[in-house]
Amino acid sequence: MPKRLWNLFCRSRIGRSIFRVGLPASSLDRMRAAVSSFVLHIHPAKVHARTLKFSTTFGLGLISLYLFIILSVTGALLMFYYVPATDQAYQSMKDLEFVVSAGQVVRNIHSWAAHLMVLFVGLHMCRVFYTAAYKPPREFNWVVGLALFLLTLGLSFTGYLLPWDQLAYWAITVGTSIAGYAPLIGEKMKFILLGGHTVGQAALIRFYVLHVVALPAAMALLIAIHLWRVRTDGGLARPEEPEPTPEQMPAAALPQTKTYGLMELARGTTPSVGAPPDDLVFTWPHLLFREILLFLFVFALVLVPAILWNAPLEEIANAVYPPNPAKAPWYFLGLQELVSHSAFWGGVVVPGLIVTALAVLPYLDRKPKGVGVWFSGERKVAIAIFSVCLATMLTLTAIGCWFRGPNWALQAPWKPHVVAEERRP
Repeated sequence: MPKRLWNLFCRSRIGRSIFRVGLPASSLDRMRAAVSSFVLHIHPAKVHARTLKFSTTFGLGLISLYLFIILSVTGALLMFYYVPATDQAYQSMKDLEFVVSAGQVVRNIHSWAAHLMVLFVGLHMCRVFYTAAYKPPREFNWVVGLALFLLTLGLSFTGYLLPWDQLAYWAITVGTSIAGYAPLIGEKMKFILLGGHTVGQAALIRFYVLHVVALPAAMALLIAIHLWRVRTDGGLARPEEPEPTPEQMPAAALPQTKTYGLMELARGTTPSVGAPPDDLVFTWPHLLFREILLFLFVFALVLVPAILWNAPLEEIANAVYPPNPAKAPWYFLGLQELVSHSAFWGGVVVPGLIVTALAVLPYLDRKPKGVGVWFSGERKVAIAIFSVCLATMLTLTAIGCWFRGPNWALQAPWKPHVVAEERRP
């Protein structure tokens, strides 16, 4: 009955003005739905069957996109109650916790989604590297992805200050101090970011504008470019398939000097498809339903911990009584660990070399070997170097997170890490 009512509505004058195609009942309808739909047009009408395998990408790119959508929606809701002022920001957090209906849950979802987005964008980049999906023709899209990762760090970092508690205040103090180690421009960058020499009202309003306007707008633009390039660069990277001989190819797949219409595209018989028709499946419903299921999984992934654990909120920010040790956000603890050994090398040279190496990587490694293959044996050296660097950064992050105690001294993880500076009169 609902299907019949839907088809009746789609055939009405109002329905035809909104939906050009109702529920697809044939291959041609599925093709027309993908072409005419505002949402589906970013997909091709058909995708390679390998795209549907979870092991191809583990859905890491889509998970990152869904987390950004969840962050945008919950962030917009939080903006109704948040006041970016040093004398009201902390009270806004308390109001969300005790006054606003479901306010604490919305804040928890936003907090968990922010941490998970940093994690999954990083995992997505690792997946792209380990499957050599950055090689031609996808070089530029790798650079766009790197920019998206840096923007993700920026979004999480700027949002870290907004609760205006002790954790946020001193994490941002440490984080901006690391940025100040850059030669020539470091102190100027720090001054522009904070609007002064210390974290105060000017810093809070700057971080707020960056977090809710500038960085999300840049992120949305680059995500659109990233998705567009995935589509125009041939979809997801996959191993090269041997060219079929004329005897193996269906007659309809041989080059033709004619114009191809919707029927030919729906059948997958155009020579531009690049794969035998049997290897292609319709986006509707095969890919679309998997995307919906993945979104439900991601939402559950942030909702369950949001119900069980509250986002951290310590005492109101106090510039006089710092915690010991004062730590940067967890995703910058590896850098803080490096800076503790050498401010210049750890805070400037090493991260600068890492970002530069990642940006030029696809333009140096152009051999079409191992594309679409996890841990290809033809890329042993590149995989080994990347894995060593990744393991080093993870180790440094773990040390900074669990093994650093008061005065940044090494300490067993089961001992208390943070003590307050006793300077009260």
